[in-house]
Amino acid sequence: MKKKLLSVVLAATMIASMLSACGLQSAPEAQAPAAPAAPAAPAAEEPKEEAPAEETKEEAPAEEAAEEPASDAAAAGDPKVTFVMAEVNPLDTIVGMTDAKFKEEVERLSGGSIEIDLQAGGVLGSENDILDGMLADNGICDISRISAFSLTAYGGDKSLLLSLPYTFVNRDHFWNFAQSDLAATFLNEPQENGAGVRGLFYGEEGFRHFFSVKEVKEIGDLAGMKIRVSNDPVMNGLVEGLGASPTVVAFGELYSALQTGVVDAAEQPIANYRSNAFPEVANNIILDGHTLGAIEVIITDSAWDKMTPAQQEAMMEAGKLAGEYNKGISADKEAEVLQQLKDEGCNVVEVTDIKPWQDAVAKVIEDQVNTDELKDLYQQLLDLQ
Repeated sequence: MKKKLLSVVLAATMIASMLSACGLQSAPEAQAPAAPAAPAAPAAEEPKEEAPAEETKEEAPAEEAAEEPASDAAAAGDPKVTFVMAEVNPLDTIVGMTDAKFKEEVERLSGGSIEIDLQAGGVLGSENDILDGMLADNGICDISRISAFSLTAYGGDKSLLLSLPYTFVNRDHFWNFAQSDLAATFLNEPQENGAGVRGLFYGEEGFRHFFSVKEVKEIGDLAGMKIRVSNDPVMNGLVEGLGASPTVVAFGELYSALQTGVVDAAEQPIANYRSNAFPEVANNIILDGHTLGAIEVIITDSAWDKMTPAQQEAMMEAGKLAGEYNKGISADKEAEVLQQLKDEGCNVVEVTDIKPWQDAVAKVIEDQVNTDELKDLYQQLLDLQ
């Protein structure tokens, strides 16, 4: 009996213990709603993890601004405009590289509010075609790099002076002009004439030389040749002074004209001569340097008027930088290309005495510098040597 009682007591004790144990285990279950409080610490830490991301977001623009300072145009919130720019030569020429630099600087200084769509390699037509379209404001092209003398056929009397033979004795002489106050007077001429375009900046593509199908050893060898010219009074007079026959051919047709005998010779700066593959059909060049290839970048008045004053200022500043870039590369690029021509077997003839050439074309200068105003301006050009 005692044993039975003891067993009952022991059994009761065990049940109590088990119930007690179950009560300890069930306590957390009873408090389950408070369980999210346990992850509360990680939840509180999440903002700390996101904070660096927030800081990075704020710092990124500041970092970009440090690398590329915002211009006045960007700060002013100017509307975005896109301008088409034409170039008849490939981008690897002096002029093509200058165009690319101008595009880069315009887009940078305008804070991206101006975009330049640069169309090179003559895809928009010849220089004259492009210029005709810009003067007619046909909306196809807004900006173009042209030869300064291209404006002479459109009443550019001042531009004509830049193309007169043997005016610039060397590159330094030209840059003395291009970076002087006198240059602005020349750049403003088409705008003052109501032509509908305005000049932005000057540059140069090297001295221009005659190249031909047949070998030319001296000035007399050009006599009787059909020499390609653009429709320009200075070039016509220059070729006639050399005893040759000026023949108007579009630049885009010059290669085939030389190949088929339509013309016997032409003239171009060295870099353009090689980049347009003219040595393939006319592998003789004589370095007479009759004209320094002054170039000019122009913009239509309608395109100019689309810009805010801050954007216009950015474009003018970009022009200055592009002009300086052009000055820095032109001589070295020309020397590099000349050596390549020699290495490739081109027949390159140096001119040791330039005086016979100057004498042959003296009448061109006399015929074109025919007013007191032009005589005064031309003398100012000569005085900048």
